[in-house]
This record gives sequence, structure tokens and C-alpha cells, in this order.
Amino acid sequence: MPSFLHQGKLFYNPVEFALSHIGGTWKMPILWRLRGRVMRYSELRKDIPHISDKMLTTQLRELEADGLVNRKVFAEVPPRTEYQLTDKGQRAVLVVEQIRVYGLELMGEYGIDPGKATAPDSAGME
Repeated sequence: MPSFLHQGKLFYNPVEFALSHIGGTWKMPILWRLRGRVMRYSELRKDIPHISDKMLTTQLRELEADGLVNRKVFAEVPPRTEYQLTDKGQRAVLVVEQIRVYGLELMGEYGIDPGKATAPDSAGME
């Protein structure tokens, strides 16, 4: 497949392109938690250990800009913001689910017990 440009960035294949939208430490855990439900910012913040407010805000903005997440702001005091997956985001979660299954299989092959696996900076997609 020939390389291509998108928004000024060179991509060499469709996998690299897809991972630019859902890859990284935090995007998949955010998408995973939003599957099938609407969550407030504060709920996401509490549910994803070790992510900073700045990083969560940045990742949510990128997911929104890529059309994977909808953000709804309610004009009330205190302000309330809710996030939910778009149709494109729901399709992405199907990919995340397959990556999760593959990751669990690899963990088994390496003798890692998913129920006991912990790390100080774990993104967590139980």
C-alpha cells in the first residue's frame, strides 16, 4: 500500500493510521469505559487510575476531534459535562475488544495472571 498524508502527517499503512486515533496509553481505556454508557468527566477521572486531569482533558478533546466521542455541556451550576461514544467510537471499541482479547491471550502465554497483574502506572481495562 502506498504511503499517504492526512492532516500533514505521513502514514505508511492503515494500521498506523487507525492506531493514531485510538492508540497511546489512555485512549483505549477511555473508549472502553464509555462503551454502552454516558459518563461525566468526574466519573471518568475516578474510574481511570493514574491519569492526570490535563491528560484526560487532552485525550477527550482528541477523541472528540476525531469523531469518536461526543461531549455535551450542560449550562448549570456547577457545570456538568457528559461524554458518550459516537457510532465511529462504538466501531473503535470493537477493535479495542479484539486487542484486549489478544492481550489476555499473550498474558496467559507468558504466565501472567490477569486477576493478579498490577503495576503502579496501570491504565486498567479490566
